[in-house]
Amino acid sequence: MYNPKICVVGLGYVGLPLAVELSKHFEVVGFDISEDRINALKSCNDPNKEISADALRESRMEFSNEAGVLKSADFVIVAVPTPIDDHKNPDLTPLYRSSEMVGANLKPGAVVVYESTVYPGVTEEECVPVLEKASGGKWKRDFFVGYSPERINPGDKVHTVTTIKKIVSGDTPETADKVSAVYGAVVKAGVHRVSSIKVAEAAKVIENTQRDINIALMNELRIFFDKMNISTKEVLEAAGTKWNFLPFEPGLVGGHCIGVDPYYLAYKAEEIGHHPQIIMAGRRINDAMGRYFARELIKQMIVRKLRMDGKVLILGITFKEDVPDIRNSKVIDIVKELNDFGIKTDIYDTVANPKDVSREYGIELIDAPKSNSYQAVLLAVKHELFLKSIDEFKSCLVENGIFYDIKQAVS
Repeated sequence: MYNPKICVVGLGYVGLPLAVELSKHFEVVGFDISEDRINALKSCNDPNKEISADALRESRMEFSNEAGVLKSADFVIVAVPTPIDDHKNPDLTPLYRSSEMVGANLKPGAVVVYESTVYPGVTEEECVPVLEKASGGKWKRDFFVGYSPERINPGDKVHTVTTIKKIVSGDTPETADKVSAVYGAVVKAGVHRVSSIKVAEAAKVIENTQRDINIALMNELRIFFDKMNISTKEVLEAAGTKWNFLPFEPGLVGGHCIGVDPYYLAYKAEEIGHHPQIIMAGRRINDAMGRYFARELIKQMIVRKLRMDGKVLILGITFKEDVPDIRNSKVIDIVKELNDFGIKTDIYDTVANPKDVSREYGIELIDAPKSNSYQAVLLAVKHELFLKSIDEFKSCLVENGIFYDIKQAVS
């Protein structure tokens, strides 16, 4: 029976839930470069609100921000972000840095498994050379690698680590056996073993690309139906009565997955000489939706002769409902567009961390909206608390003010 000591590198939305589950079956060390995060986890507080204090308290896991803990690990799981740069090209910096750190502390014979979303080829062509250089060892002799893409859905309490089937792969059949054994011990839904690391990488990156394209279609329909004065929500509800109609809906596409992963796939496609037309068409539509919603609101304000020097209240700044993650939030596009037209905004969000918002975007969240103060109230993120308090937010409008619901979540 394979019973390795495991170290999970990166304790965010992906790494922490996985580490907690693994700690029920193996000796696990959770590593993160953030001392603040480690101290919070030691105090049984998950800043991302994904893992309860009780679950952390019951966990047998050790937390550390000292790289030396990697030296005793037989099985290392790397779960770090893979963002894009200002030119929308893959930014592999977090992956390079974590690989260098892992390599410098690599135990002979250890298996290093990557979970970060990448384009096909990154694990073997980008990460392995860094591991070799940092460790002074040789791949497939002194250490081994695998790839098992994360499938975490932040805020989802139904589809969790243990209930989502895990794709697994390894650089040798023996490595794949070990990867399968580790994940198979915690994932009740089972594992799906593929023939190569590249296949596993490709499978992951197309998951969110497919979602992105489907949402782009809904967004294009929203634009079209708005011009015809037809309710997109009602159209989709009617179409959804057919068994094989896919339940996607229009909206802002941000975050660190759906709004990012297609660029990784497109980058690799361009590199090998293929221009990805559908993928990039979807990206162009979704990236433009913040501007579209802002301009539609402005048009309505003009029609109603509302003050352009007044204020608009924006409800929500996180990239997803009931999740505190603000990375790559497209609500910012709405804010910038309104500001460019001279319209001031107040942003209210009880889920987001105000310090994170201030640090990331230079925006100060308001403590509470003001009654009868706003030319318009724009529901950008359908947090559950917001949906329960719609009447209160409507009371914040001036006479003849506009309640603009970009998700059409409110009747």
